[in-house]
Amino acid sequence: MAIVVPGERWADAVAALRGADPALAAAVAVAGPCTLAARRVPGGAFAALARAVCYQQLAGAAARAIHGRFAALYGDRPTASAVAATPDADLRATGLSAAKVASLKDLAAKSLDGTVRLAGWSRMADDEIVARLSAVRGIGPWTAQMFLMFQLNRPDVWPVGDLGVRAGYARIHELAQLPSPAELTILGEPYRPYRTVAAWYCWRAVDAPTPAGAVPSPWQ
Repeated sequence: MAIVVPGERWADAVAALRGADPALAAAVAVAGPCTLAARRVPGGAFAALARAVCYQQLAGAAARAIHGRFAALYGDRPTASAVAATPDADLRATGLSAAKVASLKDLAAKSLDGTVRLAGWSRMADDEIVARLSAVRGIGPWTAQMFLMFQLNRPDVWPVGDLGVRAGYARIHELAQLPSPAELTILGEPYRPYRTVAAWYCWRAVDAPTPAGAVPSPWQ
C-alpha cells in the first residue's frame, strides 16, 4: 500500500481552497503544503481526550509537566477504568486542579457508560461527536473540534470560536478587526468541504512574521 504523506493527502483540498479564495491562495503560497497529520497518543482516544483536559488553559511547559505526571500514573497509557479508580488526591498530586480532576473523572465515567464512545468514530458524524464529547464536564465544543481535527483528521471542521483562526482569517484578508464567531461562520462557507485545512492556514498566517516595515496587527 502506498504511503501518503500529509502534504499529498491534502493536495486536493488545498487546490480547491486556492480556487475558492484568492486571499487564501496567497497565504497558501507563503505557508506551503498543508502538513496536518493525525496525532497519535499512546492509549488511544481516551488518552487523547484526557491529554486535552490536562492541557486546557495552561502554558506549554506547565501543561506538558502536569500531563507527564498524570500519564506516568498509568504507564503512559491511561484508561477510563484506571482513571475512575484513581483517588482524587493522587490526581491532584500531579498538579491537576480540582476542576480538572472532576473533568477527568466525568470523562472516565461517560466513557465507561458509553456516552463517549472510544471506538467506531468513522460511523459517527462530526456533530454527533461534538455533542457526545460536550456532555463531559470541562469539555466544550472547542475541545471537541480540536479532537476532530487533530485526532480524527476530519476535513470540514471550522472552529469559529478559536482566536487563532479568527486572527488568521483577519490577517489573510487584511481586515481592520477580527470577525466575530457568527461572522466567521458565514465567511467560512466558501471553504466547504475543507474548512479544517482553511483553519490550518489561518493558524499558519498568525505564526508568520510581519513583513519588515509593516505595522504589526493588533492581534499579534
